[in-house]
Amino acid sequence: MSDDEEVVKWVARDGPMESTNMIVYRDSVVQIPLNRVEIKRLDKGLPLPKYESAGAAGIDLYATKDVSIFSTNTHATIVPTGIAVAIPVGYEAQIRSRSGLAAKESVMVLNSPGTIDSDYRGEIQVIMRKIGPGVYNIKRGDRIAQMVISTVASAQLIEVDELDETVRGDGKFGSTGS
Repeated sequence: MSDDEEVVKWVARDGPMESTNMIVYRDSVVQIPLNRVEIKRLDKGLPLPKYESAGAAGIDLYATKDVSIFSTNTHATIVPTGIAVAIPVGYEAQIRSRSGLAAKESVMVLNSPGTIDSDYRGEIQVIMRKIGPGVYNIKRGDRIAQMVISTVASAQLIEVDELDETVRGDGKFGSTGS
């Protein structure tokens, strides 16, 4: 192995308070705290979602049934995933398109990213749409979307009579350039 090749090794360790990922990169060790996300498998016939590589940001989600998505549909297609999650307070799960499906088949998550709030406990379902011509057939067990766990900030909304001035002002879509 040459010095130019990246060597990354992930080691998961359970501690008394939390889990930690230790990333070993070229003899350096960095610890990253992990937040636990409880997952309930509603369809035992599908694999448990997981990160597919050490550097993956998203967890692949699977379809629980065969579904055809037509580009001529006037409505989106909702595809169940067979899982429910308990996201910690202060976090959300973002449901995003898989890049391969979007690039190769023009199939995407319509409200991308879709948000799964920390207090939602129902089945995760993915709102999908084919934006290119033809039909795309999803088979049970296909990876259809990815779920990214992300922090969220809460804000205190304060009503005011006027807002401070900025250079942009009330410039709308495209006002900052093309």
